[in-house]
Amino acid sequence: MSNITKIQSYIKESLPTYQDLALDIHDHPEVSNYEFYSSEVLVKQLKAEGFEVQYDVAGHRTGFDARYKSEKIGPTLVFLAEYDALPGIGHACGHNLFGTTSVLAASALKQVVDEIGGEIRVYGTPGEEGGENGSAKGSFVREGFFEDVDAALCVHPSYKYGKTTPSLANDPVDIKFFGRASHASAAPEKGINALDAVIQTYNAINALREHLPADVRIHGVITDGGVAANVVPEFASARFYLRAATRTTLNEVYEKVENIVKGAALQTGCTYEFGLFQNSVDDTIVTPSFDELFFKQVEALNIPEIEIETEIPISLGSTDVGNVSQVIPTIQPTVSISDTYIAGHSIEFKAAARSEKGLASIGIGAELLARTALELFINPELVKEVKNEHQAAIKN
Repeated sequence: MSNITKIQSYIKESLPTYQDLALDIHDHPEVSNYEFYSSEVLVKQLKAEGFEVQYDVAGHRTGFDARYKSEKIGPTLVFLAEYDALPGIGHACGHNLFGTTSVLAASALKQVVDEIGGEIRVYGTPGEEGGENGSAKGSFVREGFFEDVDAALCVHPSYKYGKTTPSLANDPVDIKFFGRASHASAAPEKGINALDAVIQTYNAINALREHLPADVRIHGVITDGGVAANVVPEFASARFYLRAATRTTLNEVYEKVENIVKGAALQTGCTYEFGLFQNSVDDTIVTPSFDELFFKQVEALNIPEIEIETEIPISLGSTDVGNVSQVIPTIQPTVSISDTYIAGHSIEFKAAARSEKGLASIGIGAELLARTALELFINPELVKEVKNEHQAAIKN
């Protein structure tokens, strides 16, 4: 039996189990740093598949590191797993499919890795959607989890099949001002208005937008504006996402916004705090030959009625997959879970993430990932080619 046949047979046999896991995770949506149930579902399955698993890693209590190493020498490849949900709406980004697909791909590849040589890992990375201790892949990069890894793979559910897209770097920042309370009518001169500082910051950021590159996106909300109309607000705060197509540009934007905050504090007499409230997110470096290898498998599977996104626009969103792509070749193509257009983070997407087609995508995505990884395992020159192209892309 060929390696591909072994992979296909394993996926076909195991798919119902993984579909049940995806439905279970969908039924138990959890946000960043609270994915206790979802991560345990995947960890339990990985242990059953024969992986050695460490839990609570890289400073993330719901993160995990699962490994299986052949006695034969070969590449080290990582499948990235996401399993967090969105606040309020649940799994409207399909991460219940994302994590299970990666685990099934790794488990299928494990059936042949002892023969071909190499190491398979699955990194469970919490909070891709952000939030408390969010964007965990940044922590995995910072803590050296990718230093001995050759490449990373994952697929994301979507309307169409599509190649890995460039995405925006993102610095999620909190802005806090501290003033002094006083009676707003009887003794306003004794107060220092923190809300004034937030409003000046908000207006100054609006003015700044006119003088920024077209790829920059800044958007935010006032999270605290005071407690009573007759009390000068002694505390006020805002939260902003600062985004740009490259980390270099975003660093410049970050400095400009911080200067605005400093100016507002000086004008009003407030003190301030400014900085990231979670990991920063880097832009995604695309390695075209790696994506081509994946879509070679798409062609080989001859998926019926497939519609592929041929143009590769810059995504105006952000993903911490970008952090990984800054250090090793990384792909995150998309697989279809709907026959009609659905927007991400919507009720329609949430429904598609547990639909018949959504659940079927686990098997398709897992086979595509496993076959792509297999090509790298059996062809060292291909690994070298992908890594060289990645390094060239970073320099550009």
